Amino acid sequence: MIDINFYMKIAGIKQKLMVGERPDSAHVLKAFESALSQKPVIYNFESTNACNMVCGFCPRTNLMTREIESMPPELFNLVADQIEAHSEADWKRWEDFATTRYKIGPDQMSENHFFLYIIPRVIVLHGYGEPLLDRNLPGYVKYLSAKGIPTYFSCNPANIDVDKTIEFFECGLDYIKYSIDSVDDSTHKEIRGNASNFTKAYEKILKILEIKERRKLKSQVVITMINFGRENQLEEYAELERCFKGQDVYIYLKSQDQQWLSDNPRETKSIHWTEFCQYPWSSMTVNCNGQAVKCSDDYDAETILGDVRTESLEDIWNGEPYKRFREDHFNKSLSKQCIERCDMALTGDLTEVASK
Repeated sequence: MIDINFYMKIAGIKQKLMVGERPDSAHVLKAFESALSQKPVIYNFESTNACNMVCGFCPRTNLMTREIESMPPELFNLVADQIEAHSEADWKRWEDFATTRYKIGPDQMSENHFFLYIIPRVIVLHGYGEPLLDRNLPGYVKYLSAKGIPTYFSCNPANIDVDKTIEFFECGLDYIKYSIDSVDDSTHKEIRGNASNFTKAYEKILKILEIKERRKLKSQVVITMINFGRENQLEEYAELERCFKGQDVYIYLKSQDQQWLSDNPRETKSIHWTEFCQYPWSSMTVNCNGQAVKCSDDYDAETILGDVRTESLEDIWNGEPYKRFREDHFNKSLSKQCIERCDMALTGDLTEVASK
């Protein structure tokens, strides 16, 4: 989830920043702080950071040094009991706002629709790990579903287990996303590792969709292909769409994350990546060991802002480490990851001229 009320409150000043105006940084910081909710909104729980894949474009493969862990149920429940879903009234205001501001309606299927209408309302249950490796995850989905909180996670199609997926659906999972990055088996192996196989994954997804329809399960299957800019990439995506034509899937071509790792960065039209970073004011990430870190891209927990094992979410959100971190976004005295290993602009990048 993200704090949709914060996004709506700062819309005016954000528009000025996005069109090139440079208001005084102290003024912008004050506006952001006044729009800040006292209660945090959780973006994602990293249920586990274990992974059996070796994706070359993921920093976990070669850069992550954290201990491999999974979140224990008692810790998950402790955090889950402190969060709430958006109210229906707030969500209706958000839909009206997003439709007016971004000219994307709630029924349009696209990367930007997914960011505007799905990500803001779900708890993301993946981080730098493969969620299907966490045996406790079905229980977590069920627990959040009982609280009326929508859930979502992305997983590698090489790990698809049909029966386990249906168990997730029966527990109330709202969205499951499969990243299918080529319709060619050999190319898929190059991207995701030798365990990857499009043909096998495709057959399993069709089986899942057949069972879902027969049992009238409500979970939504999402299919994405990351746009790496390969030769014939668009033709491959068109073929992927043809493969799922007539099926109940949400499908889109996804911008590449972690482009700072790439030798060939791609231009993106993703709202998520083209706007400046708003994580410090709009959402919190909780790692599998209970540490609250700066965002979902902090793969090695470089910036730890609190620990849910000893502090409440509200105390962490309003504590001094978070306050300093928000200020650091303006003076750009952040960790190396924020400065050099992130595709998003910092708030200070847009107020730098006026602050000198």
